[in-house]
Amino acid sequence: MRAPGVLLATAFLVLATLPWTALSDGDHRSIMWRGDSFAVEDTAASSSSSGHVLVSPSGNFACGFREVATNAYTLAIWITASADATVAWTANRDAPVNGRGSRFELRNDGSGLQLQDFDRSVVWSTNSSATRADRAELLDNGNLVVSDASGHALWQSFDWPTDTLLPGQPITRYRRLVSASARGLPSSGFYIFYFDSNNILNLMYDGPEISSNYWPDPFNKWWVNLRTAYNSSRYGSLDSAGRFTASDNLQFNASDLGDPAVVMRRLTLDYDGNLRVYSLGGAGTWDVTWEAMSRPCDIHGICGRYGVCTYGLGGAPVCSCAEGFVVADASDWSKGCRREFDVRCGEEVDFSPMPVADFWGFDYNYTEGLTYETCRQICLDDCNCEAFGYKRGGVGMCYPKIALWSGRISDFRQVIYLKVPRRVHKFDPSVLRLGGHACAVREVSANTSASYLRGAMMRGRINFVYFYFFLAGLFVMEAIFIAVGYLFVFRADPAARRIRDEGYSLVLSHFRRFTHDELSSATCEFSDEVARSASGAVYKGVPGDGRSVTVTKLEEVTQADEVFRSDLSVIGRINHMNLVRIWGFCSENSHRLLVSEHVENGSFDKALFLDGEDSAVALGWQSRFGIAVGVAKGLAYLHHECLE
Repeated sequence: MRAPGVLLATAFLVLATLPWTALSDGDHRSIMWRGDSFAVEDTAASSSSSGHVLVSPSGNFACGFREVATNAYTLAIWITASADATVAWTANRDAPVNGRGSRFELRNDGSGLQLQDFDRSVVWSTNSSATRADRAELLDNGNLVVSDASGHALWQSFDWPTDTLLPGQPITRYRRLVSASARGLPSSGFYIFYFDSNNILNLMYDGPEISSNYWPDPFNKWWVNLRTAYNSSRYGSLDSAGRFTASDNLQFNASDLGDPAVVMRRLTLDYDGNLRVYSLGGAGTWDVTWEAMSRPCDIHGICGRYGVCTYGLGGAPVCSCAEGFVVADASDWSKGCRREFDVRCGEEVDFSPMPVADFWGFDYNYTEGLTYETCRQICLDDCNCEAFGYKRGGVGMCYPKIALWSGRISDFRQVIYLKVPRRVHKFDPSVLRLGGHACAVREVSANTSASYLRGAMMRGRINFVYFYFFLAGLFVMEAIFIAVGYLFVFRADPAARRIRDEGYSLVLSHFRRFTHDELSSATCEFSDEVARSASGAVYKGVPGDGRSVTVTKLEEVTQADEVFRSDLSVIGRINHMNLVRIWGFCSENSHRLLVSEHVENGSFDKALFLDGEDSAVALGWQSRFGIAVGVAKGLAYLHHECLE
């Protein structure tokens, strides 16, 4: 009979090796020990009420998987006290993992934290292998810390900020804030808050084409901006009272400085390029208590190349294209506008005025005291000059520009003259085609219809009566066309619908259409899962005709039945001996399934990548070479022979 002490020690070791994620939901922990892990299926959350894997002792912060898109998850730390469970830190913001099979663990070999995707590829890790990592703990300040057995910190999330600084979290020489790409998306955007080489904290637009600083005022010297460049320690932080201080003499306070009713604060570089301090009240909502840019149109890159920023309802910035330009991508105004004409070097050109507008930066050969004709000639003689700005008022400032970025309304003395080929019809660049790009954090729904504002906008008055009549007439005409088309094509001519359906039936005639109940019965209620692909789970089944089939459940396909069958018609015309054949499909309600021939020998990777097991299915090099040739033939068919 064993001694009680031995039994107790044995029980402790057994419990220590069990995954603690199997404990009850009410047993929240702030620490995970070496060897602990959890899966995305067990812990994924889209709200703050579930999905905790680590919870700080006070309960103010939680760490776990967060769904950022369909079947795409990130590992994040969020603030549980906020109504929207605001994310303060993200591990894999640019590389989300799959919603099935992904895991997060503190490695048993002591190498630190590791995030694995469904195929066991390492997406993110702390790389703290120099010293044996013993535990990971989520602290009350929102810091996730990996420590050794003696409690020495080996890695901490505070050293790797994303777009947010929590109180006490520093911004340093080697760490910067990078904005999100869009509201609700964690991926990295184009705006950066960082220390530059002069030891000054800056806001910078770092886009795919250009980079430019816009805060503090880049026109001023650092001493004019009340900064100092001599302190090379490069350190700044926000305290819990709402006071930010930095080594470059930057200081600012939240408008509710020291308010005891504030639950929490954060400093965030938002996706629109503005740096803001937020205060969390008892109701769980955030209030903006400080912001770097009071005029959002002064933020660079907000409307892209050739775009002009104006203010709409509630002061929200709205992007526009001048006449002669069209929006490059209506869904993403940061891509700006594009010319409807090209300017060839050496051809005859004119200059069309764009009053009260300016494009910041990219000036070359800036000169004061020049006449308009001289400034015009400078731009005319240089093929790289796209426009020139000229400011009168007795000084004659000339700004030849080799690129047009960060457009905005300027003072009334400034005029931009666009270079336009004479072969192009005359147009007025003071006409702005307004878009619907509201960039403020509290977005305002803007009119997304194409609208045209003439020079009256520059004079400060618009006859909105005619404008609204024009829009109303446009919408009425569109409604009439849609109604008439529907009645004549579908209601008045039932044969049209019959022809459409028969067309689908013709191209899909060699496919069998299964019902969802048939496939559910054939796969024993989808219980025999044999593999998992990027499209979804794969099941083995035996339908009524007795042959073995593979059923793939397409988890991320949401298109309508007609679109799905149209895609199938394309697949049906692809036929090659080295490609798996499709035998049928199911498109019923929200269910989209493909039925294909069953591969009896299992997944190919089991034969390719053996770990000393199942030597019976090991492939020799001659077999591997033959398979590689077969794969190449299938790919060659798809790329060069298949018309689809």
